Amino acid sequence: MASAGTIAALESELDSPEGSAKRKQIMDGARAVFLAAGFDGASMNDVARVAGVSKGTLYVYFDSKEKLFEALIREERRQQAERIAVFGWEGDDIRKALRDFGCKLLEMMARPENVAHVRTVIAASGKFPQLGRAFFEAGPCFGASRLAAYLSRQSEKGLLRVVDFEVAAWQFLELMQGGAFKQILFGVIDELPPERIRQVVEAGVAVFLAAYGLPDAHAQGSNAAASVSEMAG
Repeated sequence: MASAGTIAALESELDSPEGSAKRKQIMDGARAVFLAAGFDGASMNDVARVAGVSKGTLYVYFDSKEKLFEALIREERRQQAERIAVFGWEGDDIRKALRDFGCKLLEMMARPENVAHVRTVIAASGKFPQLGRAFFEAGPCFGASRLAAYLSRQSEKGLLRVVDFEVAAWQFLELMQGGAFKQILFGVIDELPPERIRQVVEAGVAVFLAAYGLPDAHAQGSNAAASVSEMAG
């Protein structure tokens, strides 16, 4: 471990550009270690070695493996949610906006590194529930909040008839999975081909608009659902 003087010097660098670069270096090393070994199999020694920093430096930034993993969860989930939950606020093509969001969401969720990350969080959450909360708040909750704001905006414009925007947002997120993500999560299938992602998303959007769209959107939703059924058949 580093001496008190060394730790004090390092702490003064945390908010500097060098400190930000060092933190990123540590996070990159931690990401590699946790993905390879899982939460239980990873150690701070491993993280320090892979990140190329001393244990003293590592503990200045994160005083425990749990705090490091939680920071990694929040950073990755927030970055992914910010990249995916992007809507054309002024556009009127709701079907396209929802379909684009749904395809990006399911494609991201089905990536092997994301599936491995989710499995690691689930395995660790029983003993460290704060890790599960961090995942939930920084990822699904952030995306649902962005989506709820979009649904509210479109309802104000008279293009949707949603009453409870938060409930509707969560319903949409569940529809986008269509059972497909659970198949990957539990090892039933290894991957989701792009055509299957499109089928799941199209069907989910059709159901969502049948519930919350305007009357003309209902007819469009029925046509889309029929097209999806023909593709699947």
